[in-house]
Amino acid sequence: MNVTAAPSFLGRLRTYPSGIVGALIIGSMVICGILAPILPLKNPLALDLSQRLMPPSFEHLLGTDQAGRDMLSRIVWGSRESLVIAAGAVSFGALFGVTLGLLAGYMNGTVLEIVITRCFDVLFSIPLLVLAIALMGILGTGPTVVGGFIIGIEVKLIILIGLSFTPALGRLSYASALVEVKSDYVRAKRAQGAGWAELTFVEILPNAIPSVIVQATLFIGVAIIVESSLSFVGLGVQPPTPSWGTMLADARGYIASGEWWIAAFPGFAICATVIGFNLLGDVFRDVLDPRAGAISSFV
Repeated sequence: MNVTAAPSFLGRLRTYPSGIVGALIIGSMVICGILAPILPLKNPLALDLSQRLMPPSFEHLLGTDQAGRDMLSRIVWGSRESLVIAAGAVSFGALFGVTLGLLAGYMNGTVLEIVITRCFDVLFSIPLLVLAIALMGILGTGPTVVGGFIIGIEVKLIILIGLSFTPALGRLSYASALVEVKSDYVRAKRAQGAGWAELTFVEILPNAIPSVIVQATLFIGVAIIVESSLSFVGLGVQPPTPSWGTMLADARGYIASGEWWIAAFPGFAICATVIGFNLLGDVFRDVLDPRAGAISSFV
């Protein structure tokens, strides 16, 4: 992808109203998450039983939960956990998936290609959420010590959710590499003495980036759902750290009694953010990689 095409790309992106809506939603969530420490919000961990289960009001715009904690503050702070874990998981999956996919495509017809693609097939055959729940159930939610380093729950979630995305992103780059490795410009570079690293990461990788960006954008929304699902069942972010999934879990016992805001607002935050990434991903697909419009999602 040529750097000079950036102005043209931004110009085309502005012609998609859905992309603008998605960018506004995501931008709002990201800005709120970044500025959470300096925004005039109440302490998301402060307990006030005298204010428990208060409906939305001027003092508490989104109401309070069963412990008297401000819902608006907890949702804003919870966005930090969800967005960081989702973006980190997709980055982790892209790093390993794209690298292995390009390597398998370049080494077409070798044992290494067979091993990598079979590993992709095994991981791809296991439902994403089932794999994440199984791995988190095995490793546990507490800190894990590896080689003297303490790995917290957030890092474990990033690695495990990212591992689930590796085969899909790897297949995308593998398919691109299979096409590009047979092209004339790659053959010419090889004839000039270019090594596999230069051919793979300098010549082939730029042509695989558009489709990877499209799928990675969509996967961020999926990662938010997976992280919230894990937190909902107690295998994700642990209380008292604010998390949209744990907030929904806490709300289960209060929906029937009429405290609708405890579940409605965290659920709305999850839905809005996922929709925002899906809208933006669809626009990226049309602008960056029009051929992908006919390809169904890997999820």
